[in-house]
Amino acid sequence: MWKRRAAGKTFTFRLAGINNQNFIMRDEETGSYWQQASGLAISGPMRGARLKLAPYDELSFGLWKSEAPQGMVLAPVAAYASQYVSKDWEAEVGSYPSVVSVAGTTLGAREVVIGVNIDGAARAYPLEKVVQQSVIQDRLGSTPVLLVVGPDGVSVRVFASRVPPEQSAVEFFRSTSAAPAWELIDSGRGSRWNFQGCATSGPAQGTCLQQLPYLKDYWFDWHLYHPESNVYSR
Repeated sequence: MWKRRAAGKTFTFRLAGINNQNFIMRDEETGSYWQQASGLAISGPMRGARLKLAPYDELSFGLWKSEAPQGMVLAPVAAYASQYVSKDWEAEVGSYPSVVSVAGTTLGAREVVIGVNIDGAARAYPLEKVVQQSVIQDRLGSTPVLLVVGPDGVSVRVFASRVPPEQSAVEFFRSTSAAPAWELIDSGRGSRWNFQGCATSGPAQGTCLQQLPYLKDYWFDWHLYHPESNVYSR
């Protein structure tokens, strides 16, 4: 998910085509073409400008509903139902051959990764490894990074593991207590944190970690547009 502003302008985008199995977008204001995976304007008057990632969530419906019980769901439009993708669309796309070679890398082309890029420091976290470890503590450049898997076992969020207001970097661990069912405990002062990154008890109660944007992507796509990225391997 990208913010629609760049270089002081707000843009309206339309799908213009596909390149390397990735959207190319064209803005109505200048006619420039933008790459979906990188947010970079690749031709036209805005060439070289770059959109900024907006924090977003990709959650299971059950988890989202538990966090936002009053949330509304966009209803399908019956007239276009035949054009919607099928429920097994991701599995179908995952079987397609990639158009980009990842020879010499440690991951398969269509292995799903959580891609994080902070101030030019990029790293791909294999989704399978993230789910297995449940909590991953890392550092990208000067930023301590925390990846956590939610109580549904599939949803992922990424945070800067600095506890406000001091912004001190601390370690986090999954609680082994029976209730509540899911929470983290920090090593600094023993506060307890929920999956939204907010402290529910302890000295930090009422404060929240900074949520970091990321891209959930196929390895071949992340690797193509972030060639400087390495792969988390611990």
